[in-house]
Amino acid sequence: MRTSDRTQGKPLLVLRLYIAGDASAARRALDARKRIIEAAAEPINIEIIDILERPAEAEAAGILATPTLSDETVTPPRRLIGDISNTAHVLEYFGCSNKDTTA
Repeated sequence: MRTSDRTQGKPLLVLRLYIAGDASAARRALDARKRIIEAAAEPINIEIIDILERPAEAEAAGILATPTLSDETVTPPRRLIGDISNTAHVLEYFGCSNKDTTA
């Protein structure tokens, strides 16, 4: 979902990261989330949804596996399932620029 970032007037991309508790895959996804946010050339927010704590949200979104990074503002939702450690790939997939490649 893209919303207005009132502080800079740039669109803010809001994604959802579905994880399952404190599993090793969840910890890796949370680390990758930080790197993705830091590497993005434009504002980005990645909301964390732990499906063990909020199962109804995961079910409503049709999440079948974790970790899943999802943009639910488009139909059908754009999702990356599993490893999201390749920051450049993730940013490209969701249509974001990488700080390292913009000049």
